[in-house]
Amino acid sequence: MKLQYQLNAAFTALLLIIMAVTGYVIYSLILNVLIQDEQRQLEQKGEILVSVLDEAFISRENLIGFNEFLEEQDLQLFLYDRGQNSVLFSTLPTPVVTGLFMNNDFSDTNEELWAYGNEKFVTSRILFVPKSLGLELILLTPLQDLQMVQQDFIQRMLIVFIIGAIVAIGLSYFLTRKLVTPLTSLKYQLKKIEKRDFTKIEPIRATGEVKEVAQSVYDMANELQRYINSQQTFFQNASHELKTPLMTIQGYAEGIKEGVFDEQDKEKGLEVIVSEVNRLKKIINEMILLAKLESEEKSYRKETILLSHLIDKVRERALPISAEKGLDIQIDVQESIEIIGDEERLLRALLNLAFNGIRHGHSMLLLTATQNNGQIQIIVEDDGEGISEDLIPHIFHRFVKGKSGETGLGLAIARAIIEQSGGKIEVGKSTLGGAKFTLIFPSMTKE
Repeated sequence: MKLQYQLNAAFTALLLIIMAVTGYVIYSLILNVLIQDEQRQLEQKGEILVSVLDEAFISRENLIGFNEFLEEQDLQLFLYDRGQNSVLFSTLPTPVVTGLFMNNDFSDTNEELWAYGNEKFVTSRILFVPKSLGLELILLTPLQDLQMVQQDFIQRMLIVFIIGAIVAIGLSYFLTRKLVTPLTSLKYQLKKIEKRDFTKIEPIRATGEVKEVAQSVYDMANELQRYINSQQTFFQNASHELKTPLMTIQGYAEGIKEGVFDEQDKEKGLEVIVSEVNRLKKIINEMILLAKLESEEKSYRKETILLSHLIDKVRERALPISAEKGLDIQIDVQESIEIIGDEERLLRALLNLAFNGIRHGHSMLLLTATQNNGQIQIIVEDDGEGISEDLIPHIFHRFVKGKSGETGLGLAIARAIIEQSGGKIEVGKSTLGGAKFTLIFPSMTKE
């Protein structure tokens, strides 16, 4: 069953249950309300009659006058003598009077309903003044009259309920359709994502949580498209990067095998083969490392790291390469700065940035670390030629290399490690003239 029909069925069932319970409660209470209201009205009429009779007739000798006056009233009543427990006068037929008197206790003032045959009567009793007379006026109304009013009220209420239910169900259908229609459209968009047809994805008109879900779907589709494109680019670049050394190795190996090289060229060919094998090994190792960084979250070990010690380790490992090139490494680190992360991986990321700076720098590599405004900043910059403007947006992608670059994976590995550590990396132009890499991490302590 479709969601729209399920929602409509659930709402209709709930509405019917509420209406049935409400109708039953009203039906049960309305008769009591009518009886109480009728008793109040009878009491008011009786008090008026008694007050008139008290003024005009003040003794038992005037009972004939009582009878004549009461017969003129269009009421069902008894004139009851408590002292003698007898009915002195009634406007009802004699058989009815006899039946009521025989079947009910007239002396019981707490009994509000009298029964006679299949009928019941609502009663109201008013004493004459003075009470010593022992005379009491009892007014009656057939319960059937009140039940007719009850039935009429219930019929009207039922009509109102039916009209209300039709309107409510119609409104429910409209609202559920308004809710389900965007979900249906979203289902078709998900089918397009399933088929990887990202170019045909269209936004849907929705509000509230459905709009948020739709936006999440669009974001997921964009991220999935970006991931697929990056994977395709990765495989294309990887095949290109691996193909070149493999062709070189294949060419020299076949030449040596077929004896087309002399002894000197043969030695040179073997050296090239070894060099290209090492290059292949480095590319493959870095590809494996990058894949692990993006997939193996559990292997990431978080610990508190003193940043000055980490920078010192970077300097120690980069010093031989910088000394060979005649490049000076300068460090400016604030004391007692601590960050959370995997020390080995962060060291690898900083070394990749440092080696990149040494490779492209002319005379100096500068590493600084500061803590300001709740952030820790690590800056690695050199005085080389810098990064071209068209290359900056892609510099952290895999196999993207500048001049004199090696595998094109070093900066991609650095970015993956830094983002895994909860930080971010930015690239720009250094005041020294070369590239400037800025690493930003959240601060552990309040300043």
